[in-house]
Amino acid sequence: MTGLLLHGGRVVTLDGADRVAEAVAIAGDRIAAVGSRAELAGWAAAIGAAEVDLAGRTVVPGLIDGHAHLDREGLKHELPSLAGARSIADVQEIVAGLVARARPGEWIVTMPLGAPPDFAGMPEGLAEGRWPDRHDLDRVAPDNPVYIKSIWGYWRHTLPLVSIANSRALALCGVDAATPPPAPTVEIVRDPATGEPTGVFVERHFMPLVELSIMAGAPGFDVAARARALRRSMRIYNGFGTTSVFEGHGVAADVQAAFETVRGSGDQTVRANLVYSPAWSLMGPDGSPAAVLKGWLGWLRGRGYGDDWLRLSGIYAEIDEGGDNALRARALPQTGWAGFHYDAGLPRGATRELLLEAARSGVRAVGIWPNMLELFVEVDRDIPLAGRRWVFGHVSLATATDIARMADLGLVVTTHTNRYVWKEGQMLLDRIGPERENEIVPLAAIRAAGVPVSLATDNVPPSMFPTIWHAVARRARGSGRVIAPDQRLDRMAALRAATVAGAYLTFEEDRKGTIAPGRLADLAVLSADPLTVDEDRLPAIVAERTIVGGRIVFDRAADGPEPFLPPPVSIARGVGP
Repeated sequence: MTGLLLHGGRVVTLDGADRVAEAVAIAGDRIAAVGSRAELAGWAAAIGAAEVDLAGRTVVPGLIDGHAHLDREGLKHELPSLAGARSIADVQEIVAGLVARARPGEWIVTMPLGAPPDFAGMPEGLAEGRWPDRHDLDRVAPDNPVYIKSIWGYWRHTLPLVSIANSRALALCGVDAATPPPAPTVEIVRDPATGEPTGVFVERHFMPLVELSIMAGAPGFDVAARARALRRSMRIYNGFGTTSVFEGHGVAADVQAAFETVRGSGDQTVRANLVYSPAWSLMGPDGSPAAVLKGWLGWLRGRGYGDDWLRLSGIYAEIDEGGDNALRARALPQTGWAGFHYDAGLPRGATRELLLEAARSGVRAVGIWPNMLELFVEVDRDIPLAGRRWVFGHVSLATATDIARMADLGLVVTTHTNRYVWKEGQMLLDRIGPERENEIVPLAAIRAAGVPVSLATDNVPPSMFPTIWHAVARRARGSGRVIAPDQRLDRMAALRAATVAGAYLTFEEDRKGTIAPGRLADLAVLSADPLTVDEDRLPAIVAERTIVGGRIVFDRAADGPEPFLPPPVSIARGVGP
Protein backbone atom coordinates (compact mmCIF):
# COMPACT_ATOMS: atom_id res chain seq x y z
CA MET A 1 0.00 0.00 0.00
CA THR A 2 1.37 3.38 -0.96
CA GLY A 3 1.13 6.31 1.42
CA LEU A 4 1.31 10.10 1.28
CA LEU A 5 1.40 12.68 4.07
CA LEU A 6 0.55 16.29 3.31
CA HIS A 7 1.45 18.63 6.14
CA GLY A 8 2.39 22.19 6.99
CA GLY A 9 -0.70 23.87 5.60
CA ARG A 10 -4.41 24.38 6.13
CA VAL A 11 -6.57 21.34 5.44
CA VAL A 12 -10.15 22.55 5.03
CA THR A 13 -12.05 19.34 5.72
CA LEU A 14 -15.64 20.54 5.13
CA ASP A 15 -16.73 17.85 7.56
CA GLY A 16 -19.79 18.46 9.71
CA ALA A 17 -17.83 20.81 11.95
CA ASP A 18 -15.92 22.47 9.07
CA ARG A 19 -12.71 21.58 10.89
CA VAL A 20 -9.42 22.99 9.60
CA ALA A 21 -6.45 20.70 10.24
CA GLU A 22 -2.71 20.87 9.52
CA ALA A 23 -2.10 17.51 7.87
CA VAL A 24 -3.83 14.71 5.99
CA ALA A 25 -2.63 11.13 5.53
CA ILE A 26 -3.46 9.08 2.43
CA ALA A 27 -3.18 5.30 2.15
CA GLY A 28 -3.85 3.83 -1.27
CA ASP A 29 -6.83 5.63 -2.76
CA ARG A 30 -8.35 6.62 0.61
CA ILE A 31 -7.86 9.21 3.29
CA ALA A 32 -6.35 7.47 6.33
CA ALA A 33 -6.30 10.25 8.91
CA VAL A 34 -6.60 14.00 9.44
CA GLY A 35 -4.82 15.92 12.17
CA SER A 36 -1.50 17.57 12.95
CA ARG A 37 1.87 16.56 11.57
CA ALA A 38 2.93 15.43 15.06
CA GLU A 39 -0.13 13.18 15.31
CA LEU A 40 0.46 11.62 11.91
CA ALA A 41 4.27 11.43 11.82
CA GLY A 42 4.36 7.97 13.37
CA TRP A 43 1.88 6.64 10.84
CA ALA A 44 3.96 8.05 7.98
CA ALA A 45 7.16 6.53 9.32
CA ALA A 46 5.56 3.15 9.90
CA ILE A 47 4.50 2.69 6.27
CA GLY A 48 7.25 4.76 4.67
CA ALA A 49 4.82 7.33 3.32
CA ALA A 50 6.13 10.08 1.09
CA GLU A 51 5.82 13.49 2.68
CA VAL A 52 4.77 16.72 0.99
CA ASP A 53 5.38 20.02 2.77
CA LEU A 54 2.46 22.29 1.88
CA ALA A 55 4.47 25.40 2.79
CA GLY A 56 1.36 27.04 4.16
CA ARG A 57 -0.88 26.17 1.21
CA THR A 58 -4.55 25.36 1.64
CA VAL A 59 -5.94 21.91 0.83
CA VAL A 60 -9.61 21.42 0.00
CA PRO A 61 -11.62 18.40 -1.12
CA GLY A 62 -11.41 17.92 -4.87
CA LEU A 63 -13.91 20.22 -6.54
CA ILE A 64 -16.99 18.66 -8.13
CA ASP A 65 -18.42 20.44 -11.17
CA GLY A 66 -22.20 20.00 -11.23
CA HIS A 67 -22.64 20.68 -14.97
CA ALA A 68 -19.26 20.53 -16.62
CA HIS A 69 -19.25 19.76 -20.36
CA LEU A 70 -15.76 18.45 -19.66
CA ASP A 71 -15.37 17.14 -23.21
CA ARG A 72 -15.52 20.58 -24.85
CA GLU A 73 -12.39 22.16 -23.42
CA GLY A 74 -9.94 19.77 -25.03
CA LEU A 75 -11.72 19.99 -28.38
CA LYS A 76 -10.47 23.57 -28.66
CA HIS A 77 -6.98 22.08 -29.00
CA GLU A 78 -7.95 19.59 -31.70
CA LEU A 79 -8.23 22.27 -34.40
CA PRO A 80 -5.61 24.79 -35.56
CA SER A 81 -5.94 28.14 -33.81
CA LEU A 82 -6.34 31.49 -35.55
CA ALA A 83 -5.95 33.39 -32.29
CA GLY A 84 -2.87 35.36 -33.38
CA ALA A 85 -4.38 36.79 -36.57
CA ARG A 86 -4.78 40.55 -36.69
CA SER A 87 -5.48 40.88 -40.41
CA ILE A 88 -6.78 38.82 -43.30
CA ALA A 89 -3.18 38.51 -44.45
CA ASP A 90 -2.40 36.86 -41.10
CA VAL A 91 -5.27 34.44 -41.61
CA GLN A 92 -3.96 33.66 -45.07
CA GLU A 93 -0.48 33.03 -43.71
CA ILE A 94 -1.78 30.58 -41.11
CA VAL A 95 -3.93 28.76 -43.65
CA ALA A 96 -1.05 28.64 -46.14
CA GLY A 97 1.07 26.93 -43.50
CA LEU A 98 -1.67 24.36 -42.94
CA VAL A 99 -1.97 23.76 -46.69
CA ALA A 100 1.77 23.16 -46.92
CA ARG A 101 1.44 20.31 -44.43
CA ALA A 102 -1.78 18.86 -45.89
CA ARG A 103 -2.32 16.37 -48.65
CA PRO A 104 -3.85 17.69 -51.89
CA GLY A 105 -7.61 17.85 -51.44
CA GLU A 106 -7.45 17.28 -47.67
CA TRP A 107 -9.92 19.27 -45.57
CA ILE A 108 -8.55 22.05 -43.37
CA VAL A 109 -10.89 22.93 -40.50
CA THR A 110 -9.80 25.57 -37.98
CA MET A 111 -10.95 27.15 -34.77
CA PRO A 112 -13.02 30.35 -35.07
CA LEU A 113 -11.43 33.72 -35.61
CA GLY A 114 -10.54 35.57 -32.43
CA ALA A 115 -8.88 34.68 -29.16
CA PRO A 116 -10.25 32.16 -26.69
CA PRO A 117 -12.13 31.81 -24.49
CA ASP A 118 -14.71 34.27 -25.91
CA PHE A 119 -13.47 34.80 -29.49
CA ALA A 120 -14.71 38.36 -29.18
CA GLY A 121 -13.82 41.49 -31.13
CA MET A 122 -14.16 40.11 -34.65
CA PRO A 123 -14.13 41.17 -37.45
CA GLU A 124 -13.31 44.63 -36.12
CA GLY A 125 -10.14 43.15 -34.64
CA LEU A 126 -8.81 42.53 -38.14
CA ALA A 127 -7.03 45.38 -39.89
CA GLU A 128 -9.52 45.25 -42.77
CA GLY A 129 -12.50 45.40 -40.41
CA ARG A 130 -14.30 42.61 -42.28
CA TRP A 131 -14.49 38.84 -42.36
CA PRO A 132 -12.25 37.02 -44.83
CA ASP A 133 -14.28 35.46 -47.64
CA ARG A 134 -13.94 32.52 -50.04
CA HIS A 135 -11.69 34.49 -52.39
CA ASP A 136 -9.28 35.42 -49.59
CA LEU A 137 -8.98 31.76 -48.62
CA ASP A 138 -8.80 30.58 -52.25
CA ARG A 139 -5.62 32.57 -52.80
CA VAL A 140 -3.71 30.35 -50.37
CA ALA A 141 -5.84 27.18 -50.61
CA PRO A 142 -7.09 26.76 -54.18
CA ASP A 143 -7.18 22.97 -54.02
CA ASN A 144 -7.86 22.24 -50.34
CA PRO A 145 -11.31 22.75 -48.85
CA VAL A 146 -11.06 25.18 -45.92
CA TYR A 147 -13.69 25.77 -43.26
CA ILE A 148 -13.29 28.20 -40.35
CA LYS A 149 -15.75 27.01 -37.70
CA SER A 150 -18.05 29.27 -35.74
CA ILE A 151 -17.91 29.42 -31.98
CA TRP A 152 -20.20 27.58 -29.62
CA GLY A 153 -22.36 30.60 -28.94
CA TYR A 154 -22.51 30.18 -25.17
CA TRP A 155 -18.76 30.76 -24.91
CA ARG A 156 -19.37 34.45 -25.57
CA HIS A 157 -23.12 34.63 -25.21
CA THR A 158 -23.48 37.30 -27.87
CA LEU A 159 -24.52 36.98 -31.49
CA PRO A 160 -23.93 36.47 -34.35
CA LEU A 161 -21.96 33.29 -34.95
CA VAL A 162 -19.87 33.37 -38.12
CA SER A 163 -18.19 30.59 -40.09
CA ILE A 164 -16.33 30.84 -43.40
CA ALA A 165 -15.70 28.42 -46.26
CA ASN A 166 -13.53 28.67 -49.36
CA SER A 167 -14.71 27.80 -52.86
CA ARG A 168 -13.51 24.20 -52.74
CA ALA A 169 -15.37 23.61 -49.46
CA LEU A 170 -18.55 25.20 -50.83
CA ALA A 171 -18.38 23.04 -53.93
CA LEU A 172 -17.87 19.81 -51.98
CA CYS A 173 -20.87 20.67 -49.79
CA GLY A 174 -23.01 21.69 -52.76
CA VAL A 175 -23.51 25.28 -51.60
CA ASP A 176 -24.14 27.63 -54.53
CA ALA A 177 -26.32 30.52 -55.64
CA ALA A 178 -29.43 28.35 -55.47
CA THR A 179 -28.84 27.04 -51.94
CA PRO A 180 -31.42 28.32 -49.46
CA PRO A 181 -30.49 29.02 -45.85
CA PRO A 182 -31.34 26.03 -43.63
CA ALA A 183 -33.32 28.22 -41.22
CA PRO A 184 -34.55 31.82 -40.97
CA THR A 185 -31.84 32.48 -38.38
CA VAL A 186 -29.08 31.75 -40.94
CA GLU A 187 -27.79 34.14 -43.60
CA ILE A 188 -25.74 32.89 -46.51
CA VAL A 189 -23.91 36.11 -47.39
CA ARG A 190 -23.99 36.61 -51.15
CA ASP A 191 -22.26 38.74 -53.74
CA PRO A 192 -24.88 41.37 -54.62
CA ALA A 193 -23.84 41.32 -58.27
CA THR A 194 -23.90 37.57 -58.89
CA GLY A 195 -25.90 36.07 -56.04
CA GLU A 196 -23.07 33.62 -55.41
CA PRO A 197 -22.21 32.89 -51.78
CA THR A 198 -19.19 34.77 -50.48
CA GLY A 199 -18.31 31.88 -48.17
CA VAL A 200 -19.42 33.78 -45.06
CA PHE A 201 -22.28 32.32 -43.00
CA VAL A 202 -23.98 34.39 -40.30
CA GLU A 203 -26.08 32.65 -37.65
CA ARG A 204 -28.36 34.26 -35.08
CA HIS A 205 -28.74 31.43 -32.60
CA PHE A 206 -26.33 30.13 -29.97
CA MET A 207 -25.90 26.54 -31.17
CA PRO A 208 -24.27 26.35 -34.62
CA LEU A 209 -26.49 25.00 -37.38
CA VAL A 210 -24.56 25.64 -40.60
CA GLU A 211 -21.80 23.12 -39.82
CA LEU A 212 -24.46 20.47 -39.16
CA SER A 213 -26.59 21.20 -42.23
CA ILE A 214 -25.37 22.79 -45.45
CA MET A 215 -21.71 22.45 -44.42
CA ALA A 216 -22.06 18.99 -42.91
CA GLY A 217 -19.59 17.69 -45.49
CA ALA A 218 -16.75 19.25 -43.50
CA PRO A 219 -15.22 16.71 -41.12
CA GLY A 220 -16.34 16.77 -37.50
CA PHE A 221 -14.93 15.22 -34.36
CA ASP A 222 -14.59 11.45 -34.38
CA VAL A 223 -14.31 9.27 -31.26
CA ALA A 224 -10.51 9.24 -31.42
CA ALA A 225 -10.40 13.04 -31.47
CA ARG A 226 -12.89 13.23 -28.64
CA ALA A 227 -10.82 10.79 -26.57
CA ARG A 228 -7.67 12.86 -27.15
CA ALA A 229 -9.62 15.96 -26.22
CA LEU A 230 -10.93 14.35 -23.04
CA ARG A 231 -7.43 13.53 -21.86
CA ARG A 232 -6.45 17.16 -22.38
CA SER A 233 -9.67 18.41 -20.79
CA MET A 234 -9.03 16.33 -17.70
CA ARG A 235 -5.59 17.83 -17.26
CA ILE A 236 -7.03 21.32 -17.64
CA TYR A 237 -9.81 20.70 -15.12
CA ASN A 238 -7.30 19.07 -12.75
CA GLY A 239 -5.23 22.23 -13.07
CA PHE A 240 -8.08 24.11 -11.41
CA GLY A 241 -8.57 21.52 -8.67
CA THR A 242 -11.56 19.74 -10.21
CA THR A 243 -11.58 16.00 -9.56
CA SER A 244 -15.17 15.01 -10.47
CA VAL A 245 -17.83 16.15 -12.91
CA PHE A 246 -21.55 15.57 -13.44
CA GLU A 247 -22.68 15.80 -17.06
CA GLY A 248 -26.25 16.92 -16.47
CA HIS A 249 -27.02 17.92 -20.06
CA GLY A 250 -26.44 14.32 -21.06
CA VAL A 251 -23.81 12.88 -23.36
CA ALA A 252 -24.13 11.68 -26.93
CA ALA A 253 -23.03 8.19 -27.92
CA ASP A 254 -19.67 9.34 -29.27
CA VAL A 255 -18.83 11.24 -26.09
CA GLN A 256 -19.75 8.21 -24.00
CA ALA A 257 -17.49 6.10 -26.21
CA ALA A 258 -14.66 8.59 -25.74
CA PHE A 259 -15.04 8.43 -21.96
CA GLU A 260 -14.96 4.64 -22.11
CA THR A 261 -11.83 4.79 -24.27
CA VAL A 262 -10.03 7.00 -21.78
CA ARG A 263 -11.20 4.86 -18.85
CA GLY A 264 -10.06 1.71 -20.61
CA SER A 265 -6.60 3.11 -21.28
CA GLY A 266 -6.12 4.02 -17.62
CA ASP A 267 -5.76 7.71 -18.43
CA GLN A 268 -8.81 9.04 -16.58
CA THR A 269 -7.94 11.68 -13.99
CA VAL A 270 -11.37 13.27 -13.49
CA ARG A 271 -14.17 11.09 -12.17
CA ALA A 272 -17.29 11.40 -14.32
CA ASN A 273 -20.96 10.76 -13.73
CA LEU A 274 -22.72 10.82 -17.10
CA VAL A 275 -26.40 11.27 -17.84
CA TYR A 276 -27.82 9.70 -20.98
CA SER A 277 -28.81 12.04 -23.81
CA PRO A 278 -31.34 10.17 -25.99
CA ALA A 279 -31.45 10.62 -29.75
CA TRP A 280 -35.16 10.12 -30.29
CA SER A 281 -34.94 10.49 -34.07
CA LEU A 282 -32.92 7.27 -34.19
CA MET A 283 -35.48 5.26 -32.22
CA GLY A 284 -37.78 4.62 -35.17
CA PRO A 285 -41.53 5.11 -35.39
CA ASP A 286 -42.55 2.11 -33.31
CA GLY A 287 -43.29 2.60 -29.63
CA SER A 288 -43.47 5.69 -27.47
CA PRO A 289 -40.41 7.16 -25.72
CA ALA A 290 -41.78 5.82 -22.45
CA ALA A 291 -41.90 2.33 -23.95
CA VAL A 292 -38.38 2.69 -25.33
CA LEU A 293 -37.16 3.72 -21.88
CA LYS A 294 -38.22 0.33 -20.49
CA GLY A 295 -35.55 -1.29 -22.63
CA TRP A 296 -32.88 0.85 -21.05
CA LEU A 297 -33.76 0.21 -17.42
CA GLY A 298 -30.89 -2.15 -16.75
CA TRP A 299 -28.32 0.55 -17.28
CA LEU A 300 -30.16 3.76 -16.40
CA ARG A 301 -32.05 2.77 -13.25
CA GLY A 302 -30.80 3.92 -9.85
CA ARG A 303 -27.08 4.63 -9.94
CA GLY A 304 -26.83 2.96 -13.34
CA TYR A 305 -23.67 1.11 -14.20
CA GLY A 306 -20.00 1.87 -13.78
CA ASP A 307 -17.62 2.48 -10.92
CA ASP A 308 -16.04 5.30 -8.90
CA TRP A 309 -14.34 6.60 -12.04
CA LEU A 310 -17.00 6.42 -14.71
CA ARG A 311 -20.73 5.94 -14.28
CA LEU A 312 -23.77 6.31 -16.56
CA SER A 313 -27.20 6.74 -15.02
CA GLY A 314 -30.36 8.76 -15.44
CA ILE A 315 -31.87 10.44 -18.47
CA TYR A 316 -31.84 14.00 -19.73
CA ALA A 317 -35.23 15.40 -20.73
CA GLU A 318 -36.54 18.63 -22.20
CA ILE A 319 -39.59 19.98 -23.96
CA ASP A 320 -39.05 20.64 -27.67
CA GLU A 321 -42.06 21.27 -29.88
CA GLY A 322 -39.96 21.23 -33.06
CA GLY A 323 -37.56 23.65 -34.73
CA ASP A 324 -33.90 24.02 -35.55
CA ASN A 325 -32.81 21.13 -33.32
CA ALA A 326 -34.43 18.68 -35.72
CA LEU A 327 -32.17 20.08 -38.46
CA ARG A 328 -29.10 19.77 -36.27
CA ALA A 329 -29.98 16.19 -35.41
CA ARG A 330 -29.82 15.18 -39.08
CA ALA A 331 -26.03 15.31 -38.80
CA LEU A 332 -25.95 12.46 -36.29
CA PRO A 333 -23.70 10.92 -35.15
CA GLN A 334 -21.99 14.31 -35.40
CA THR A 335 -22.89 16.71 -32.59
CA GLY A 336 -20.10 19.26 -33.03
CA TRP A 337 -19.27 21.30 -29.96
CA ALA A 338 -22.44 20.19 -28.17
CA GLY A 339 -21.56 16.62 -27.21
CA PHE A 340 -25.24 15.95 -26.52
CA HIS A 341 -28.00 14.87 -28.87
CA TYR A 342 -29.96 17.79 -30.27
CA ASP A 343 -33.09 15.66 -30.55
CA ALA A 344 -33.17 14.75 -26.85
CA GLY A 345 -36.31 16.87 -26.49
CA LEU A 346 -39.90 15.79 -27.08
CA PRO A 347 -43.27 17.53 -27.26
CA ARG A 348 -44.64 18.37 -23.83
CA GLY A 349 -47.09 15.47 -23.65
CA ALA A 350 -44.49 12.90 -24.64
CA THR A 351 -41.99 14.40 -22.19
CA ARG A 352 -44.55 14.04 -19.41
CA GLU A 353 -45.11 10.39 -20.27
CA LEU A 354 -41.37 9.79 -20.37
CA LEU A 355 -40.94 11.33 -16.92
CA LEU A 356 -43.81 9.28 -15.51
CA GLU A 357 -42.20 6.09 -16.79
CA ALA A 358 -38.84 7.21 -15.40
CA ALA A 359 -40.41 7.75 -11.97
CA ARG A 360 -42.20 4.39 -12.08
CA SER A 361 -38.99 2.63 -13.08
CA GLY A 362 -36.53 4.31 -10.74
CA VAL A 363 -34.69 6.21 -13.46
CA ARG A 364 -33.55 9.65 -12.37
CA ALA A 365 -34.43 12.55 -14.67
CA VAL A 366 -32.49 15.74 -15.27
CA GLY A 367 -33.97 18.95 -16.67
CA ILE A 368 -32.29 22.31 -17.09
CA TRP A 369 -34.97 24.62 -18.50
CA PRO A 370 -37.56 26.50 -16.40
CA ASN A 371 -40.57 24.72 -17.91
CA MET A 372 -39.30 21.39 -16.59
CA LEU A 373 -40.09 22.32 -12.99
CA GLU A 374 -43.82 22.40 -13.76
CA LEU A 375 -43.57 18.97 -15.38
CA PHE A 376 -41.75 17.59 -12.35
CA VAL A 377 -44.63 18.87 -10.20
CA GLU A 378 -47.16 17.13 -12.45
CA VAL A 379 -45.28 13.83 -12.24
CA ASP A 380 -45.06 14.14 -8.46
CA ARG A 381 -48.86 14.27 -8.22
CA ASP A 382 -48.97 10.71 -9.57
CA ILE A 383 -45.66 9.32 -8.34
CA PRO A 384 -43.94 11.07 -5.40
CA LEU A 385 -40.44 12.22 -6.28
CA ALA A 386 -39.11 12.92 -2.79
CA GLY A 387 -35.92 10.99 -2.15
CA ARG A 388 -35.15 10.37 -5.82
CA ARG A 389 -32.82 13.39 -6.22
CA TRP A 390 -34.09 14.43 -9.61
CA VAL A 391 -32.03 17.33 -10.91
CA PHE A 392 -33.18 20.81 -11.84
CA GLY A 393 -30.39 22.83 -13.43
CA HIS A 394 -29.40 26.16 -14.92
CA VAL A 395 -31.54 28.03 -12.40
CA SER A 396 -31.98 31.61 -13.56
CA LEU A 397 -35.12 33.04 -11.94
CA ALA A 398 -36.93 31.31 -9.08
CA THR A 399 -39.84 32.60 -7.04
CA ALA A 400 -40.60 31.62 -3.46
CA THR A 401 -43.20 29.22 -4.87
CA ASP A 402 -40.61 27.67 -7.18
CA ILE A 403 -38.22 27.16 -4.28
CA ALA A 404 -40.94 25.56 -2.16
CA ARG A 405 -41.65 23.17 -5.03
CA MET A 406 -37.98 22.26 -5.32
CA ALA A 407 -37.92 21.44 -1.62
CA ASP A 408 -41.16 19.44 -1.72
CA LEU A 409 -39.93 17.39 -4.69
CA GLY A 410 -36.58 16.66 -3.09
CA LEU A 411 -34.71 18.09 -6.07
CA VAL A 412 -31.01 18.79 -6.32
CA VAL A 413 -30.22 22.10 -8.02
CA THR A 414 -27.26 22.85 -10.27
CA THR A 415 -26.47 26.42 -11.26
CA HIS A 416 -25.13 28.42 -14.17
CA THR A 417 -23.93 31.56 -12.39
CA ASN A 418 -21.57 32.51 -15.21
CA ARG A 419 -24.59 33.16 -17.40
CA TYR A 420 -27.33 34.25 -15.04
CA VAL A 421 -25.32 36.31 -12.54
CA TRP A 422 -22.17 37.42 -14.34
CA LYS A 423 -23.22 37.73 -17.99
CA GLU A 424 -26.98 38.34 -17.74
CA GLY A 425 -27.55 39.44 -14.16
CA GLN A 426 -27.94 43.11 -15.07
CA MET A 427 -30.19 42.23 -18.00
CA LEU A 428 -32.41 40.07 -15.80
CA LEU A 429 -32.62 42.84 -13.21
CA ASP A 430 -33.57 45.39 -15.86
CA ARG A 431 -36.24 43.01 -17.13
CA ILE A 432 -37.97 42.05 -13.89
CA GLY A 433 -37.30 45.17 -11.83
CA PRO A 434 -35.74 45.73 -8.40
CA GLU A 435 -38.82 44.52 -6.53
CA ARG A 436 -38.14 40.99 -7.83
CA GLU A 437 -34.35 41.15 -7.62
CA ASN A 438 -34.13 38.32 -5.09
CA GLU A 439 -35.53 35.91 -7.68
CA ILE A 440 -32.29 36.09 -9.69
CA VAL A 441 -30.32 32.88 -8.98
CA PRO A 442 -31.52 32.91 -5.34
CA LEU A 443 -28.78 30.71 -3.92
CA ALA A 444 -29.23 31.73 -0.29
CA ALA A 445 -32.99 31.23 -0.40
CA ILE A 446 -32.67 27.83 -2.10
CA ARG A 447 -30.17 26.63 0.50
CA ALA A 448 -32.30 28.02 3.33
CA ALA A 449 -35.17 25.87 2.03
CA GLY A 450 -32.99 22.80 2.46
CA VAL A 451 -32.42 22.26 -1.26
CA PRO A 452 -28.86 21.14 -2.10
CA VAL A 453 -27.16 23.50 -4.57
CA SER A 454 -24.22 22.26 -6.64
CA LEU A 455 -22.13 24.94 -8.35
CA ALA A 456 -21.25 24.33 -11.98
CA THR A 457 -19.12 25.87 -14.73
CA ASP A 458 -20.95 24.83 -17.92
CA ASN A 459 -17.35 24.97 -19.28
CA VAL A 460 -17.42 28.79 -19.44
CA PRO A 461 -14.71 28.81 -18.10
CA PRO A 462 -13.53 25.35 -16.94
CA SER A 463 -12.47 26.63 -13.49
CA MET A 464 -14.87 26.36 -10.55
CA PHE A 465 -13.35 29.38 -8.83
CA PRO A 466 -15.20 31.97 -10.93
CA THR A 467 -18.43 30.17 -9.97
CA ILE A 468 -17.46 30.34 -6.30
CA TRP A 469 -16.77 34.05 -6.80
CA HIS A 470 -20.15 34.56 -8.49
CA ALA A 471 -21.85 32.98 -5.49
CA VAL A 472 -19.92 35.17 -3.06
CA ALA A 473 -19.63 38.50 -4.91
CA ARG A 474 -22.61 38.30 -7.32
CA ARG A 475 -21.29 41.01 -9.61
CA ALA A 476 -22.62 41.62 -13.10
CA ARG A 477 -20.31 41.94 -16.09
CA GLY A 478 -20.14 45.47 -17.42
CA SER A 479 -22.06 47.33 -14.73
CA GLY A 480 -20.22 45.72 -11.82
CA ARG A 481 -23.47 45.95 -9.85
CA VAL A 482 -24.02 43.42 -7.10
CA ILE A 483 -27.03 41.40 -8.20
CA ALA A 484 -29.43 40.34 -5.42
CA PRO A 485 -26.94 40.87 -2.56
CA ASP A 486 -29.27 39.07 -0.14
CA GLN A 487 -28.66 35.89 -2.15
CA ARG A 488 -24.90 35.87 -1.58
CA LEU A 489 -23.29 32.81 -0.02
CA ASP A 490 -20.46 33.12 2.45
CA ARG A 491 -17.21 31.54 1.36
CA MET A 492 -17.58 28.36 3.35
CA ALA A 493 -21.08 27.80 1.97
CA ALA A 494 -19.87 28.47 -1.57
CA LEU A 495 -16.98 26.03 -1.14
CA ARG A 496 -19.40 23.41 0.20
CA ALA A 497 -21.58 23.98 -2.88
CA ALA A 498 -18.52 23.18 -5.02
CA THR A 499 -17.69 19.98 -3.13
CA VAL A 500 -20.14 18.51 -0.62
CA ALA A 501 -23.24 19.31 -2.69
CA GLY A 502 -21.62 17.84 -5.80
CA ALA A 503 -21.07 14.57 -3.97
CA TYR A 504 -24.72 14.55 -2.87
CA LEU A 505 -25.75 15.22 -6.47
CA THR A 506 -24.22 11.89 -7.52
CA PHE A 507 -25.26 9.84 -4.43
CA GLU A 508 -21.64 9.79 -3.28
CA GLU A 509 -21.78 11.89 -0.13
CA ASP A 510 -20.37 8.94 1.83
CA ARG A 511 -17.41 8.63 -0.54
CA LYS A 512 -16.18 12.11 -1.45
CA GLY A 513 -16.76 15.83 -1.08
CA THR A 514 -15.11 16.05 2.35
CA ILE A 515 -11.69 15.26 3.80
CA ALA A 516 -12.32 12.52 6.35
CA PRO A 517 -10.95 9.03 7.05
CA GLY A 518 -12.31 6.42 4.65
CA ARG A 519 -13.27 8.92 1.92
CA LEU A 520 -11.71 8.81 -1.53
CA ALA A 521 -8.43 10.69 -1.53
CA ASP A 522 -9.47 13.42 -3.96
CA LEU A 523 -7.79 16.68 -2.92
CA ALA A 524 -6.60 19.99 -4.33
CA VAL A 525 -3.67 22.04 -3.04
CA LEU A 526 -4.50 25.61 -4.00
CA SER A 527 -2.53 28.70 -4.97
CA ALA A 528 -4.49 30.77 -2.44
CA ASP A 529 -6.93 30.15 0.39
CA PRO A 530 -10.47 30.65 -0.94
CA LEU A 531 -11.69 31.43 2.59
CA THR A 532 -9.34 34.38 3.15
CA VAL A 533 -7.98 35.64 -0.19
CA ASP A 534 -9.11 39.07 -1.42
CA GLU A 535 -12.53 38.66 -2.99
CA ASP A 536 -11.39 39.90 -6.39
CA ARG A 537 -8.67 37.22 -6.46
CA LEU A 538 -11.06 34.32 -5.96
CA PRO A 539 -11.59 33.70 -9.69
CA ALA A 540 -7.84 33.46 -10.30
CA ILE A 541 -7.15 30.60 -7.88
CA VAL A 542 -5.59 27.54 -9.48
CA ALA A 543 -4.35 24.21 -8.18
CA GLU A 544 -0.70 23.73 -7.34
CA ARG A 545 -1.27 19.99 -6.95
CA THR A 546 -4.32 17.84 -7.54
CA ILE A 547 -4.68 14.35 -6.12
CA VAL A 548 -7.30 11.86 -7.35
CA GLY A 549 -7.57 8.45 -5.75
CA GLY A 550 -4.37 9.05 -3.81
CA ARG A 551 -2.36 9.77 -6.97
CA ILE A 552 -0.93 13.15 -7.85
CA VAL A 553 -2.43 13.81 -11.28
CA PHE A 554 -1.37 17.45 -11.59
CA ASP A 555 1.73 19.14 -10.19
CA ARG A 556 2.27 22.67 -11.39
CA ALA A 557 5.84 22.87 -10.13
CA ALA A 558 6.90 19.58 -11.75
CA ASP A 559 4.85 19.69 -14.92
CA GLY A 560 5.01 23.40 -15.66
CA PRO A 561 1.97 25.56 -16.25
CA GLU A 562 -0.65 24.06 -18.50
CA PRO A 563 -1.55 26.29 -21.46
CA PHE A 564 -5.19 26.21 -20.43
CA LEU A 565 -6.21 27.92 -23.63
CA PRO A 566 -4.75 27.51 -27.11
CA PRO A 567 -1.69 29.75 -27.47
CA PRO A 568 -1.76 32.52 -30.06
CA VAL A 569 -0.30 31.55 -33.42
CA SER A 570 3.15 32.97 -34.05
CA ILE A 571 3.02 35.28 -37.07
CA ALA A 572 6.25 35.58 -39.04
CA ARG A 573 5.89 39.35 -39.40
CA GLY A 574 5.86 39.68 -35.64
CA VAL A 575 2.22 40.51 -35.15
CA GLY A 576 1.59 39.61 -31.50
CA PRO A 577 -1.55 38.55 -29.65
